[in-house]
Amino acid sequence: MKSLAELAEIRERMKGKVILCEGSNDTRIVVGLATCGIAAGARPVFETLAEGVKREKLDRVTVVQTGCIGICQYEPVVEVFQAGKDKVTYVKMTAEKAQRVLDEHIKGGKVVEEYLIANANKA
Repeated sequence: MKSLAELAEIRERMKGKVILCEGSNDTRIVVGLATCGIAAGARPVFETLAEGVKREKLDRVTVVQTGCIGICQYEPVVEVFQAGKDKVTYVKMTAEKAQRVLDEHIKGGKVVEEYLIANANKA
């Protein structure tokens, strides 16, 4: 790379690849499946969400896994990204809680407030 123009060209070329990786779906559900998440029970959470999306034929929803999200004390962590909305972070998830998030938030449009990171230390 020898010029700013060359850098700009690389940036534009890579943008298309990032969009392909992220997908064009309206909703992306990200489950932390690093060692900390797996140890805390994230695998059944991921499976519940992935199977539920497939079963319900939610074509505009993608469930993906990621590494450590960085808040290990709150694992399992699920982040929901929806087009035009703020990210929603659910913590201390279980398969049962994941099903409720799928039903109420993903399908119903209503955030499940008591599972939010902001409410993690309440009650």
